[in-house]
Amino acid sequence: MAEAARIAELWVALAAGQREFGSHLCADANREKIYDAITRHIVIGGLLVARDPEIVGFVMFEPEADGYEQDVSRGTIQNVYVEPAYRNEGVGSALLDAAESALADAGACVVRLDAMADNEAARRLYERRGYRLHRVELEKRVENDNNDPTDR
Repeated sequence: MAEAARIAELWVALAAGQREFGSHLCADANREKIYDAITRHIVIGGLLVARDPEIVGFVMFEPEADGYEQDVSRGTIQNVYVEPAYRNEGVGSALLDAAESALADAGACVVRLDAMADNEAARRLYERRGYRLHRVELEKRVENDNNDPTDR
């Protein structure tokens, strides 16, 4: 639990960086919520960190529990983050290996994750690891009085 605050800081960096690829997450505004999610994942065993010796990356994961009956049991990987200085050194792959293994041990037959469509580096990593498109999310802006033109 002592490391939860540091992991939350890394998540804020992750969320801030994802804005470049079109994410709508407000990094700083979600600091408390992600801290709560991180501590929950620590308790349930759904958070792994990479160290050298300080934390240089993390991944969060859990069995999918949406309540719908499906013909496979799925696990979800969320928030894969590796500090920029440690990218392309196998840290992300090691985190994914460990999360996939833990989900398989928990009974998952399929693992899912999300990536921003414009984040080509992340998508290449996931594709090299065997992830394939399964669903596609589409969005568009609608014009109304609540739209802030500076938010485009």
